[in-house]
Amino acid sequence: MIRMDQYELIRTAHRVYGKSIREIAREYGHSRKTIRKALMGLPPAYRRAKEPFAPVMGPFMITVEKWLQDDLDRPRKQRHTARRVFARLVSEHGFQGSEATVRRWVRMCKSRLGLGKPQAVIPLDPEIAREAEVDWGAAQVRMRGESRGIKIFCMRSRYSGKPFVCAYPWERQEMFFDGLMRAFEFYGGVFPVLVFDNLKSAVRRILKGKGRVEQERFTAFRSHYTFEARYCNPGKGREKGGVEGLVGYARRNFLVPMPEVNDFAELNELLLKECMDHGRRRIGGREDGRTISQRHEEELSRLAPLPERPFENEKVLRVRVSSYQTAQVDRNRYSAPTAFVGQWVWAHVGCDKVVLYAGRRKIAEHARLFNNSKWQIDPLHYLGLIAERPQAFDNARPIRQWRTAWPGEYEIMLATLRRRLGDNKGTRDFVRILQLHQDHPAHKIQRAVADALRYQSYSYDAVKHLLLTMDRPGYEVQPLLPESIPGITDQKHSEVDVSRYDSLLAGGTL
Repeated sequence: MIRMDQYELIRTAHRVYGKSIREIAREYGHSRKTIRKALMGLPPAYRRAKEPFAPVMGPFMITVEKWLQDDLDRPRKQRHTARRVFARLVSEHGFQGSEATVRRWVRMCKSRLGLGKPQAVIPLDPEIAREAEVDWGAAQVRMRGESRGIKIFCMRSRYSGKPFVCAYPWERQEMFFDGLMRAFEFYGGVFPVLVFDNLKSAVRRILKGKGRVEQERFTAFRSHYTFEARYCNPGKGREKGGVEGLVGYARRNFLVPMPEVNDFAELNELLLKECMDHGRRRIGGREDGRTISQRHEEELSRLAPLPERPFENEKVLRVRVSSYQTAQVDRNRYSAPTAFVGQWVWAHVGCDKVVLYAGRRKIAEHARLFNNSKWQIDPLHYLGLIAERPQAFDNARPIRQWRTAWPGEYEIMLATLRRRLGDNKGTRDFVRILQLHQDHPAHKIQRAVADALRYQSYSYDAVKHLLLTMDRPGYEVQPLLPESIPGITDQKHSEVDVSRYDSLLAGGTL
């Protein structure tokens, strides 16, 4: 092989001194073919005439290529990796070669089939205050001492890069709308165009091309805030790569180390602070040196204003109250008063609560459950029925759940009433005490029960009397002073001469 110093001499001899190929070959001892290559501009290097054949892979090439060919019709994240191909060859076909050999063959085969080929992208210059991207992600936090999965709603301005991140227990339509409304408040206005995946909260059916059939409630929401929804092609998340990157960035930076929080309100306060702090950063590759917040200040005045009234973000369902006094919403059960058993009521489902209405009358309100087959029971809804059936008191689910949290004075009062009045009558009297919770604060009832036990007054009437007189001001009676009542206590009277009455006995006069 020709050396680099000879390469230079050969080209100089021919180009500068005009020597022929034959003369140069004779002078430097190389073949005329080699001289011609140097004169063509090919630097000296070893070149294979053809790629070497891997004999150890020979019997398995068709099998591996068939696996990779089948991957073209499978989800991108469930395709063969080189390591998986190697593992299958070893376990299923007794392959004796090395993993490096398999990797090299898989790389060439994937390149030939078009698998894993890097995608070219077009550099964009987003229009100011024009578009924002929206996406969901998953993460883990520690809430009330336990690790749990959460969903994070992410939105990002394409022009300024300003991020908004908010956490929810589920990825439901109510949470989706709530995230959008919070984001609009955070940005101070509405972007004319929002870019989404084809998420079910917004899209009911995907048509050919760019056509979409939207969910009716999403169309109402979009019309309320007057923005245009633009949807990515199925499986093409890179069309909104800014927010795709934000999901991973928020997970790695906002939630590492894993935060310890009590509830979602505390978690969202933490995320909001992180989003505000992130505004001090500068995005690499931008021509100017402005921070994210400075770029957002420029686009703020060009955003559409928020509507005067926010969207009523409640899903309304017609549900029937079962014989267990519960209405089923999203595969969970919520209790209602006994009087509504068998009736159809309206459930107003929000992000964090479920409210039941009979007509326009609110009959129950519960914190929303975020699992399946769970019961949210208000024990006050069952006390009237339990009073009629006192034998069910100890095994009633509402009482058993409540009993784990009520104060010890209640247990003492219950046991005393049963001992003095008998099981049934004592239980009924105690249930009447529990029913006071419908109209009075729990801490006052607990105090009234404690006072009744101290006075040894074991009855519903005693507890109610102590409860009603608890906040009445006391009166201190003071004796009246002589001058306190003018005209009465300040009058002077002369002494009476009793002997004058003796003249009456003799028939005289006074």
